[in-house]
Amino acid sequence: SVAKMSALVETTIDDEDDEDDEDDEDDENEENGGGGAEIPLPNVKGAVLAKVIEYCTHYTNVEEMTAISTPLKSSKIEEVVQQWYADYVKVEQVLLFELVTAANFMDIKPLLDLTCFAVAVLIKGKSAEEIRKIFNISSDFTPEDEAQVREENKWCEKP
Repeated sequence: SVAKMSALVETTIDDEDDEDDEDDEDDENEENGGGGAEIPLPNVKGAVLAKVIEYCTHYTNVEEMTAISTPLKSSKIEEVVQQWYADYVKVEQVLLFELVTAANFMDIKPLLDLTCFAVAVLIKGKSAEEIRKIFNISSDFTPEDEAQVREENKWCEKP
């Protein structure tokens, strides 16, 4: 099923089923209209969850995504996975990062692979300063420290 693409959800459902087998006298799920277990997802916003469900539904009901294997054969997403999946990750940077977090938290490996690949494409060829800006990371180095590190590591930079 769509929900079971998430290892977190699948494990929770399986744990609920095990508990139901042991104790059928007072079934909380029946009181809630038989909707099943409530799975708290504190790290996942509603809009992001809707996007995750869109991915899982397409993956399960329409077309399974081509597995992303390393080394990557291309840095163009549409050359590695189907067009629908390439278009799926063409979103605002903030949403892309939230999808990475959600896929990781919910343990949905193909979605995590896809979103991390999209982030890798986003930062490919960028300078350290540009990458810090993308990830909102402040530098621990003073300008003098940074100049010294650059000087010491000139040998590893492209000519």
